Formats: sequence, C-alpha cells, structure tokens
Amino acid sequence: MSDVLSHSDNGVLVLRLNRPAKKNALTKAMYTALTEGLTQASADEAVRVVVISAEGADFCAGNDIADFAQDLPLFQDDSVDHDDMPVFRFLKAITFFDKPLIAAVQGQAVGVGVTLLLHCDLVVAADDLRLSLPFLKLGLVPEAGSTLLLPERIGYQRAFAWMALGEIVGAEDARQLGLINSVVTREGLDEAVQAMAHKLLRLSPSSLRHTKAFMRDPEKLWQVIRAEGAIFRRQLVSAEAQAAFMAFLSK
Repeated sequence: MSDVLSHSDNGVLVLRLNRPAKKNALTKAMYTALTEGLTQASADEAVRVVVISAEGADFCAGNDIADFAQDLPLFQDDSVDHDDMPVFRFLKAITFFDKPLIAAVQGQAVGVGVTLLLHCDLVVAADDLRLSLPFLKLGLVPEAGSTLLLPERIGYQRAFAWMALGEIVGAEDARQLGLINSVVTREGLDEAVQAMAHKLLRLSPSSLRHTKAFMRDPEKLWQVIRAEGAIFRRQLVSAEAQAAFMAFLSK
C-alpha cells in the first residue's frame, strides 16, 4: 500500500500520509507522491479543494532521517540541480498551488510537518496536537519559507523564540497564535475538515483562486525557500548537524 493515499470525492481531493508506524516521517517517495497529487489537482477542474491529512496517532514527524541521509552527498554537491530534488519539487508545488488547501493535523507535527502548514489556507487540529521546530537544535536552519511566513503570522519575537528555544506548542496555543483555525476532538477531525471543505465548494472557484493570489506572493516566497535551502545545505556539514545525524542513525 502507498505511503500517500489519494482519494477524490465530489470536488475534494484528500492526500493522506499513510506511514503511521514511522509517525508519517516523509521520504523522497512521499514527497514525490504529494507533488504529483498537487500538480494533478491544480490541472484538474473537477478538483476544487485539496486536503492534506494523516493516518495514525501523529500528523508528521518531519523528514525520515535514514532516507534523508542517503541524499546528503547530493545536498552538498553544488553541481546538482537542487530544485529538482523531491523535497524542493514538493515545496515549489505547495508554494504555487492556486486552489484552497486545508490541513487536518493531530498528535505530533515536527519540522516540515509544521512548516508545510504555513502554506495551507485553512488548518483544523485535533486537541492532542503538539507542534515543534527542532531545526536549530540540529544545527540547521528552518525551511519551507518559514523564516518569512512564521514571523508574518505570529510576529518576529514569538517566531524567533519558538525556533531558538524549541518549545512545543499545543493546539489551543496554536489557535490563539493564528497558526490554526479551529481545535476539535480527535474523533471529530475528519468530519470538521470535510464540513470546511464543503463550505468552500459552495463558493466560486475563480473567486477563490483570485483571492488567494491577491493574498500571497509565491514568487517572493519561492526565492526565500531557495535561499533557506542553500544555507540548510551548508549547515548539513556542520559539526552540530553531523553529530545529530550520527546520534539518530546509531539508534
């Protein structure tokens, strides 16, 4: 069975992370599947709304470190077209996605499991949500345009404190900060997201696209993502990052 399930029904496409035993940690194959889903949804007039959700107890534990480590030589090779790597193809697809994008999140969301939410137009969370951004603890820098999007959303000082101090943000705090739209019970998560999607289906598709376009600047955001990526790749060879990777892989 695929690690990303895809299901379309009455104008709503659901892309569901399906690797619960690994806390839905993202692999290259999963990035590719998500990119293909978003690309096809953008081109298909029958798809009006896309939902990103996840099976199991946790939304996403970030990158799969073992899978990620296989590509470390590529990240550090300046002759490689990094924009064509699966993670950057996904980030570009979600940055330029022009239709409404909803996230349904529960349990742990770590690293890119948090930063991808900043690209979503609506986010519904279960009351057991725990968000964390461990990039600086790993000797890295934040990614997915979060150095631009997060301060815009919650203010510079809150964003810096979260990234630097590595604190866990719960569901209610995330709602108050404006990171998510609503908090529901775990059992009611899928129903709440479907209800939200169907409200969007009653609106004009072109009006939604135009409104989203006025409110976002994907070209500017993509340049930030690429700049973050360049420093991220440089930081991968730092002593702190190498020690963190080795500690994980030795477990």
